Amino acid sequence: MRSLAGLLAVLIGGSAVIGAPSAAAAETFEVTGTNGAVLAATRITAFDEPWAMTFLPDGTMLVTTKPGKLFHVTQEGDKVEVDGMWKVAYGGQGGLGDIVLHPEFAQNNLVYISYAETLDNGSTFGAAVVRARLDRSDGRPRLADIQRIWTQQPKVRGNGHYSHRIAFGPDGMLFITSGDRRKKQPAQDFSKSLGKIIRLNDDGTLPADNPWQDKGELAKTFWSMGHRNLLGIDFDSRGRLWTHEMGPRHGDELNLIVKGDNYGWPIVSNGDNYSGIPIPDHHTRPEFNAPKAFWVPAISPAGFAIYDGDMFPAWRGDGFIGGLSSRALIRVDIEADTAREAERFEWGKRVREVEQGPDGALWVLEDRSGGRLLKLTPKS
Repeated sequence: MRSLAGLLAVLIGGSAVIGAPSAAAAETFEVTGTNGAVLAATRITAFDEPWAMTFLPDGTMLVTTKPGKLFHVTQEGDKVEVDGMWKVAYGGQGGLGDIVLHPEFAQNNLVYISYAETLDNGSTFGAAVVRARLDRSDGRPRLADIQRIWTQQPKVRGNGHYSHRIAFGPDGMLFITSGDRRKKQPAQDFSKSLGKIIRLNDDGTLPADNPWQDKGELAKTFWSMGHRNLLGIDFDSRGRLWTHEMGPRHGDELNLIVKGDNYGWPIVSNGDNYSGIPIPDHHTRPEFNAPKAFWVPAISPAGFAIYDGDMFPAWRGDGFIGGLSSRALIRVDIEADTAREAERFEWGKRVREVEQGPDGALWVLEDRSGGRLLKLTPKS
């Protein structure tokens, strides 16, 4: 594994402490779903282009922002900038991305962070993942022992479709979504890691039981292929992997991921090319794994959590998807191997991220500058 020391030249020093919003600045509003459920949405704080969040064992959270800042945030809205961040390739869909905890974070303090990078001064770009130790020993959070453990291959021109969502499976393996980078054909190419779901050991090394052991060294990292732009990933209570991905012109997908399966992009899609040229639907090519749910018109999915908390007991096992163009939080009923949209909650904002909090509340991040962190609870 290579250290970031030789790859990332700029480290940002100094923690900025930003106070919690005053009581007068706090706001709560109601959101009524299309199926009649009413949520109370409480503003906790706001960020410049927030992208992802994860909860720590003590109930605080880490929040990434696309321009490249990482914050430690309390549930009351106090924010402290985490030291040790590096310069990311910010632009278009690129920047600082996902953040998750190691399954044994309470013992090892390891976090995993994705981001967009360039290694040739902006000619080409790709996603990467590091693991680092979150050090809070002196009261000032910082990242230490940073190691770059994965990168998209090859690096290509353009700044779209990085995907780079991260999740740990029940077996302790690390899963990374790797978008097609708007290049389409690499999603079907075993010599490129674009358009794939990646499965690695927690240190970035190769598991021996990945499905493609005879397609070249890079293909040994693949778990599934034929994907476009996967911006949501989670495991259900049965340990099954679900992801969603943006379709081209409509046809956004929710997929149940099977080891070694091909999901068809760009050969099939339930959407069409932006040029208007049709793409054959999934049902025309049964050799490709078809989505369990799809959306026409598009919802532009971003962020994904499968609910297992106590605050909304009727929703256990349901998936929650943030909607960008749809400006909604979308609840998906998942039953066995089927999925369908069950309800939308709309308040006029693009929803970038959704997570389940320690007490079972739903937490969302709105997209773009001024994106709010909201806590969603049942209407009292």
